[in-house]
Amino acid sequence: MDDGKGPAGVAGCDVDLNQTGFFQQVIGTLANTLEEVVGLEDAASFVGVVGGEIGDELSRKYSMALGRRELDVGTIAAILVDLKARIGGSFRIESITEDEICLVNGHCPFARQVVGRPSLCMMTTNVFGRIVSRASGYAHVEILEAIATGHAGCRVRVHLRPQADMDGYEFFA
Repeated sequence: MDDGKGPAGVAGCDVDLNQTGFFQQVIGTLANTLEEVVGLEDAASFVGVVGGEIGDELSRKYSMALGRRELDVGTIAAILVDLKARIGGSFRIESITEDEICLVNGHCPFARQVVGRPSLCMMTTNVFGRIVSRASGYAHVEILEAIATGHAGCRVRVHLRPQADMDGYEFFA
């Protein structure tokens, strides 16, 4: 019987499912599976490889759109905020100097799927690291706070010059 909702009324039934939510769930489930099967460190490495490739591609896209590869620190920070906004994050610049950019975020693009899955933070680390290092020659990314580890938001510091005794990850152009 056809009631206008497709076979057996399925097409109009109330199921909380959309493309964005589905892909967030896929990524969250993949990260969780990796963390459980190979451990957090190796899972973070796998996510980091993906983030690095995506970061390189996004760097090329922003450079082409802006018509230049070398960018000042303000433009670099604006790119990081813009890309996160385009994918559903809410990053904003907390502080900026010639030596570092500090960003904060209250909403992760992975939504609730990020909670308890810190390997996904390597996506931000590597995307930011690749974009910044390609634009300035060097980046050192530290995730100081993360929704994934139970914080209310994220705080990410990106150093533009090498510093002694820092946690995080270094990137070179």
